[in-house]
Amino acid sequence: MLTRNCLSLLLWVLFDGGLLTPLPPQLQQTLATEPRENVIHLPGRQLHFQRVKRGWVWNQFFVLEEYMGSEPQYVGKLHSDLDKGEGTVKYTLSGDGAGTVFTIDETTGDIHAIRSLDREEKPFYTLRAQAVDIETRKPLEPESEFIIKVQDINDNEPKFLDGPYVASVPEMSPVGVIRTALPNMDREVKEQYQVLIQAKDMGGQLGGLAGTTIVNITLTDVNDNPPRFPKSIFHLKVPESSPIGSAIGRIRAVDPDFGQNAEIEYNIVPGDGGNLFDIVTDEDTQEGIIKLKKPLDFETKKAYTFKVEASNLHLDHRFHSAGPFKDTATVKISVLDVEEPPVFSKPLYTMEVYEDTPVGTIIGAVTAQDLDVGSSAVRYFIDWKSDGDSYFTIDGTEGTIATNELLDRESTAQYNFSIIARKVSNTLLTSKVSILINVLDVNEFPPEIAVPYETSVCENAKPGQIIQLVSAADRDLSPAGQQFSFRVSPEAAIKPNFTVRDFRNNTAGIEARRNGYSRRQQELYFLPVVIEDSSYPVQSSTSTMTIRVCRCDSDGTILSCNVEAIFLPVGLSTGALIAILLCIVILLVIVVLYVALRRQKKKDTLMTSKEDIRDNVIHYDDEGGGEEDTQAFDIGALRNPKVIEDNKIRRDIKPDSLCLPRQRPAVEDNTDIRDFIHQRLQENDVDPTAPPYDSLATYAYEGNGSVADSLSSIDSLTSEADQDYDYLTDWGPRFKVLADMFGEEESYNPDKVT
Repeated sequence: MLTRNCLSLLLWVLFDGGLLTPLPPQLQQTLATEPRENVIHLPGRQLHFQRVKRGWVWNQFFVLEEYMGSEPQYVGKLHSDLDKGEGTVKYTLSGDGAGTVFTIDETTGDIHAIRSLDREEKPFYTLRAQAVDIETRKPLEPESEFIIKVQDINDNEPKFLDGPYVASVPEMSPVGVIRTALPNMDREVKEQYQVLIQAKDMGGQLGGLAGTTIVNITLTDVNDNPPRFPKSIFHLKVPESSPIGSAIGRIRAVDPDFGQNAEIEYNIVPGDGGNLFDIVTDEDTQEGIIKLKKPLDFETKKAYTFKVEASNLHLDHRFHSAGPFKDTATVKISVLDVEEPPVFSKPLYTMEVYEDTPVGTIIGAVTAQDLDVGSSAVRYFIDWKSDGDSYFTIDGTEGTIATNELLDRESTAQYNFSIIARKVSNTLLTSKVSILINVLDVNEFPPEIAVPYETSVCENAKPGQIIQLVSAADRDLSPAGQQFSFRVSPEAAIKPNFTVRDFRNNTAGIEARRNGYSRRQQELYFLPVVIEDSSYPVQSSTSTMTIRVCRCDSDGTILSCNVEAIFLPVGLSTGALIAILLCIVILLVIVVLYVALRRQKKKDTLMTSKEDIRDNVIHYDDEGGGEEDTQAFDIGALRNPKVIEDNKIRRDIKPDSLCLPRQRPAVEDNTDIRDFIHQRLQENDVDPTAPPYDSLATYAYEGNGSVADSLSSIDSLTSEADQDYDYLTDWGPRFKVLADMFGEEESYNPDKVT
């Protein structure tokens, strides 16, 4: 057995790389001193600084698997150049399998395998060799690594790893495509076949070993059969009340294929009634489901007929020559009559009514009909759940809708409720429709300025400059296209400081008409603006806009609009303004007090003059008169000549009254002036012709003791001869006439007086 194994190893080495086999153990002694194969020569150290020739290092050994010899199998030999055969070197082995699989002779370095190896279990081993000095225990060589490979021998027969095997062959496959395929294989006849396969190993020293396995061959399906309807006509019945999208019936075509080859697609052939129905495929049962696309009406049409085509969804081009893979069947659908509720003529009714419409006015009507054979009468009701029941009424027979209360658009602009139509023959059949009533606005309110504007104008404004944009608002519901017009009121249109420019887009601008404004002259302007709408009846209103004059910079930016800015330059504080105003007030008080004192002094002077009983000199434009003539004059007026010009009418005479002559008693001589005044006062008190208001009558009396005497006529009863008027000639030319009158009688000639 050992010899056979060695020969086998030798042949493998010679034909697989030309390597030599390890030498037998008995030859190792004669070749110990020479480098040879299967011997690892470890390089020696440099002694006495001389170069030592490095031995050939063979880092790979081979060993046969399944070794059955009685002696351990020799693997190879380790050898160091420093080993002189004197037994001073010790060899050690470590690594994969050292001591358990492989051993080494510490003295000779021979390596043996101590058990049988299996290449299929482990193909190689990695080990490390070391040469150590026996005495010093120090390594003489660096540790070297090498590999021991396990040589394979043909000791296993071939095996099928995953048997039994399963293969698939398309049915109807031609002979030669697969050598095991039989002619005319049909899956619909037999689905699976079993085949026994043998594998034989023709190499190896053990001869040809063989292995067998079973292959299961399953036939795969191909689309080689068209679908077929089991019958040519399908009859279906459907109620006319069926909803749209509901399934009304099923039909089916049969396909003997399997899987996706048996998937069928259904289509309706265009024809009679085909546009009212649709067909889809049930993926689970491959049936055709017919669905309703449009509503049916028994009274319009009672039956429909159309064709349905069934075809394979997945076609195989190899079998096109076998014929068309489709089939056709006829479907007849009968519509069943169902008693239906009344039908309104419209799905939604929209009506309009003005808010001032009188109660009981008809604003619209609804109509519903019974479309069944032998139609029934219909009655109308307002749905009691809605709030329109109290505002509107409906005629149950005619369906007319009328107002039941006065409507107010500002309170409710729209009403939405439902009306129910019910069949008389079957009160359970009802239908409902929505009613939408829009309350139209009546132009009740005039338009007004939308918001209160704070308008201001710069002092340096130019004519035509727009200082404010205004818009209008109306509490009424403005109709589409509502237009507001703006203008200045007629009374303010005459020489206005401002005017209104209507932009014709429901806005207007306040336009300046002057070249500059002065806050000192007028701080506020009031502009009445008339706004008018275009609804019927036309409503208008006048809004007064307040425009304040402000100080602005050159760019038109407002700097100040308050009162103090009118009097103070820019930067003057409020405290300074108060101080100035306080000074002005004090000056005004002083002036008022001064004027009051002047008036009081003048009044005292006037009263003193009135109490003076001396004669008053009265100037007349013509001569004459006398004491009695003083009754016609106000003595106070003589002291104020301006009063004479203003008062043209005599105040002591009652207007339009007849003054009767009064007989006054002669004044006695030496009558006291007090008695005289008292007497005159009594005469006036009892005189019915006296004026009904006080009249100042002054009776002056100088009294006795005057050097010049009195010129009054009171003392005229005395003879003029007793008087001496010669002194009048000494008074000058101005008294010449008077001196002549009271001088000697022969010297006075009235005809000479001018």
